[in-house]
Amino acid sequence: MEIAFTKLQGNGNDFILIDEHDREVIPGDMKGAFATLYCDRRFGIGADGVLFLQASDAADIRMRLFQPDES
Repeated sequence: MEIAFTKLQGNGNDFILIDEHDREVIPGDMKGAFATLYCDRRFGIGADGVLFLQASDAADIRMRLFQPDES
């Protein structure tokens, strides 16, 4: 499975950004485990967290952050 992502960096932090605005790419119950796996700097992409951009009824976009500890 290929997953399109963008790597963002700013103020000493870096994040993996996944656009789910049009469709869910990673199932909700797998997002924490995905962050743990791919934030690993030795065996994954390496990042401080994963940002998921999602559709929102209350705003232009919803952003969810998952950290490597699945929080």
